[in-house]
Amino acid sequence: MTYDYNSSRNKLILPEYGRNIQKMVNHLKTIEDRDERNKAAKTVIGVMGNLNPHLRDVNDFKHKLWDHLAIISDFDLDIDSPYEWPERESLQSKPERVPYSQHAIRKKHYGRSIVLMIDKAVELEPGEEKEDLVKMIAYHMKKSYLTWNREAVSDEMIFLDMKNLSGGKLEVSKDLKLPETKDILAKNRSKKKTGGGKKKQHS
Repeated sequence: MTYDYNSSRNKLILPEYGRNIQKMVNHLKTIEDRDERNKAAKTVIGVMGNLNPHLRDVNDFKHKLWDHLAIISDFDLDIDSPYEWPERESLQSKPERVPYSQHAIRKKHYGRSIVLMIDKAVELEPGEEKEDLVKMIAYHMKKSYLTWNREAVSDEMIFLDMKNLSGGKLEVSKDLKLPETKDILAKNRSKKKTGGGKKKQHS
């Protein structure tokens, strides 16, 4: 049996935000429709802000979050930022450390970031943006579950966990189909063999 140690994973660009935020930003790069990519980026910014409420006391709070998004994406994200997209050279100084939350987390294999994203989804009004975020969360919940448990898990179990973590406020459509367990595990093994693969360049 092989184990998924943090030391064997790709290095996080801004580890203060956690691996799930890094996965969310990586996912943004795969969204082909620009409008959808812009909407998803704003949702991720909202989650990043919820993760770091202490930054609200910092001047240009929103600007700092968008700069952090640029850093996490390795300056390789084609979106319409409300601020001028920073140059890599202008942000060489080490960003302020984000203190880790000490809140107790139910179902720790999902991580605090997933819980905060669920909270964000609960706050959103019904609509396409909320549906897209719920789908994204469910997908990453399944990936996180398999990373820690290494066994098959049904979509129904993931949806039930999401419902429980949201206090019964999030219901996932029964028509939603997540990737098969074997496909997720195969993709994870492939990433390990290739060292994560070369990043795709975007215009």
